[in-house]
Amino acid sequence: MSQDFDFDDLKRRMAGAVASFKGDLGGLRTGRASASLLDPITIEAYGSTMPINQVANVTVPEPRMLAVSVWDKSMVNAVEKAIRESTLGLNPMTDGTTVRVPLPELNEERRRELVKIAHQYAENARIAARHVRRDGMETLKRLEKDGEMSQDESRVHSDEVQKQTDATISEIDSLLAEKEKEIMHV
Repeated sequence: MSQDFDFDDLKRRMAGAVASFKGDLGGLRTGRASASLLDPITIEAYGSTMPINQVANVTVPEPRMLAVSVWDKSMVNAVEKAIRESTLGLNPMTDGTTVRVPLPELNEERRRELVKIAHQYAENARIAARHVRRDGMETLKRLEKDGEMSQDESRVHSDEVQKQTDATISEIDSLLAEKEKEIMHV
């Protein structure tokens, strides 16, 4: 009778928390150029705010350089300004419709800052996973209370939800450890 409890939905939502965390980590600069580094940057364009990938193409021509090819020449200055004013600490240079973004060496202090930011992202992802767990547990309690699920079934499903939560948090922690190692030992 436990058709109302959707364990796959819970798994999907927890995987979403991990995917979001991976995206956040991709935006952290580790000293190597990555096209996803500029993903969090938004541009004021055509009367609205747009992600950079909707007004330009970001490529990696060299290991320590990003090239942003802006499609509309009138947007070049807006793109350059958005990159300069971002929290990434980058100093772009315009070359026609291309904005070149050299990546400076990371000093020790900046590396520690990036690790702190990574820890904040990880905690946000853990909180998201715990929220999904809480929702699942509340659904199980409601189903049990309404007589749609036996106490034993509820307990089994609760254990499954907890195991999934533990696995998700463990995955988040291992991704954080990898990123921390990457940041500190580039």
